Amino acid sequence: MAARRGTLAAGAARAGGERARRRATPLIGAEPVTPAEEPAATTAPAPKAPTRKASATKAAPKQAGAQKAAARKATAPKAAPSKAAAPKPARKKAAPSTAASTPPMPPVETSPPAAASTARPHASPRRRRPGRPRRRGSAPAGPASPRARRPAATRRPAARTCASPSRRRPPRRRPPRPRRPHPLRRAGPQRPARPRRRRPRRGPRRRAARGRRGRRGGPEDVERRVAEVIAYLRRRVDGDYTVDDFGYDEHFTENVFYPMLRPLYRHWFRVEVRGIENIPAEGGALVVSNHSGTVAVDSLMVQLAIHDEHPAHRTMRALGADLVFQTPFVGTMARRSGSTLATNEDAERLFARGELVGVFPEGFKGTGKPFSERYKLQRFGRGGFVSAALAAGVPIVPCSVVGAEEIYPILGNMGTLARVLGLPYAPVTPTWPLLGPLGMIPLPSKWIIEFGTPIETDTHDDGSADDPMLVFDLTDQVRETIQQTLYTLLMQRRSIFF
Repeated sequence: MAARRGTLAAGAARAGGERARRRATPLIGAEPVTPAEEPAATTAPAPKAPTRKASATKAAPKQAGAQKAAARKATAPKAAPSKAAAPKPARKKAAPSTAASTPPMPPVETSPPAAASTARPHASPRRRRPGRPRRRGSAPAGPASPRARRPAATRRPAARTCASPSRRRPPRRRPPRPRRPHPLRRAGPQRPARPRRRRPRRGPRRRAARGRRGRRGGPEDVERRVAEVIAYLRRRVDGDYTVDDFGYDEHFTENVFYPMLRPLYRHWFRVEVRGIENIPAEGGALVVSNHSGTVAVDSLMVQLAIHDEHPAHRTMRALGADLVFQTPFVGTMARRSGSTLATNEDAERLFARGELVGVFPEGFKGTGKPFSERYKLQRFGRGGFVSAALAAGVPIVPCSVVGAEEIYPILGNMGTLARVLGLPYAPVTPTWPLLGPLGMIPLPSKWIIEFGTPIETDTHDDGSADDPMLVFDLTDQVRETIQQTLYTLLMQRRSIFF
């Protein structure tokens, strides 16, 4: 029984000493106390007190009570600390117990202020009592307190929330990526890019000019067209127009025939003209072109291209076959628009007047060939046009037309029907005669007309027109020039319809 009481007394003494040590530990901001490592004997069970000395075991409860009273006096509340500095709590050691029952307490070691953050993580800080609220802005005084407020003179200015506009960095601009060529675009000569037109600024001068000119399709344009029609009818009624001995009516051609062809030329076939400067501005010349398209639409487009694109607005007098002038209504329109029979006599008369003459040597063989033989020139006849040019001494201008082969692709020929009707051929196209009258509408193919370099004939002798070898050589030269130009244009054309 006495041994048990001694053990309880020793445990109470150790508990009292531990509580006193914790109360003596300063709060956050004071000098931290790093306790030394406790010996392993503290965790081991307390040894049994000897039973020989009974007086020592009886005095143990009295010594424990004395230690509790001393701890209470040490932790008694004192006067409130001032704002400038907080009182440093007194640090008292617990009263040692008997040498036989309690081992001596290890000395408390203090660390320097710089090692305040190296305290043991499991050491619990001192808890604040509920009766002593901490004031806002106050901190425990001490030379090693990291939270002590510095004077306003040495205080660091507050950090800016955002940089000033002058110091703001400009946005980074990425360099433009180089354009890569399209993989499907073929290599080779390409059409030069058209320069971008700069749109003029709108101002009073432009608005005034626009008002005088009138908008396209506006009321002023309608009035102008109505006035032109009335003036044309008045001149036709009065007979104030001229017709030459070939039947060419310039007044009718300029006001009726060409305006009917311009929608097809500009919007349907979208004709592109090249080398128009190779046609002489004055004097006689012979234009030699390929012929295709089932219907002789290419001759009309070449005639309109020379008139509209040439600076002198020259009129080409085409030489046609006999069947053209024997057909009702078509023969009359051909005569009035300047066409005539393909004979040497008519050609020489036109050259003598200084006219521009056009010829299509392939004839019906070129317009009636199947679609599988497109852009392959047929035989140019016996070279009658070359002999006429040599006799007159006029230059020969080769002309190549691309796009006419696709307006009426010939898939077959109805020979029996052609012989009954007296026609050179009766074509079968994808739309004719399957769609009836709608099959007569041509397909909207893209056209390119190029005029080549003139071939001079005035350097030859006077009797060179009767030399068959020279005539055949010039005929083959013109044919080969047109054929090579056709192949070049076909390679440059992007699509049939674009």
